[in-house]
Amino acid sequence: MKNKKGVIYKRKQEILRELHENKKVLVDDLAKALHVSPITIRRDLDEFQAEGIVERFYGGASLVEGALAEDPSEQDSSDQNQSCKESIAREAAALVTEGDTIFLNSSSTALLLLKYLKGKRVTVITNNGNALHMETDPLIELVLTGGEVNQYKKSMVGDFALQMLRKLRADKCFIGVSGINELGEITTAVLQETMINSLMIEQTKGMKVILADHTKIGSQNNFVIASLNQITHLITDEEADSRILSALKRQNVSILAAPLETKE
Repeated sequence: MKNKKGVIYKRKQEILRELHENKKVLVDDLAKALHVSPITIRRDLDEFQAEGIVERFYGGASLVEGALAEDPSEQDSSDQNQSCKESIAREAAALVTEGDTIFLNSSSTALLLLKYLKGKRVTVITNNGNALHMETDPLIELVLTGGEVNQYKKSMVGDFALQMLRKLRADKCFIGVSGINELGEITTAVLQETMINSLMIEQTKGMKVILADHTKIGSQNNFVIASLNQITHLITDEEADSRILSALKRQNVSILAAPLETKE
């Protein structure tokens, strides 16, 4: 099953690469290039259309303008948003204990854990290339997954990163996300990172922690990485919608609302 999912992921990545470069694709050309049937390509393109990535036309599809843009939530650098991320990262770091091996995904909130992990001997495995530029406690052992580098986010994706993660297990994972709706569907805006995030959750034997500031609570993006019943903890901030949090609590997840620091 894992191999099948990997083949599908790789095929879709090739289709997206063609769309990104040429803005449109033809079913027959893709079928020949990827050694699959036209029916398979049509099914992939139909899924992309349902996700708002392409518009179908007879015999092919064209890319919807802006559909493959990076997660807009990662671009919010306002003081309030940064304060939320810092508070969430601080709360998350408190869950890490001496000797843990943890996964961090490519989100800016997850990356901030490195700032707050102090005085603990911890192994951190991440696909976030920006981790190389973070000042870390000397007790931290930092491991990068490797893989194809997303030049915008400096995240590591693709088959190499996935193969590396399949060989590893973590005690805890901390996954920053683009959205979580009332039904407990956890989503990302970046297709290339969907399987990375899902695999980190799958390969974690202990706490599985989602990091989502209040702007992500109740929102939804195109690509589902997990459902709430796969998660043990959700960390957000005190500005999050209490009505939605109440709905999520009924799904047996521990929810922590990190207090925001007030500036004098």
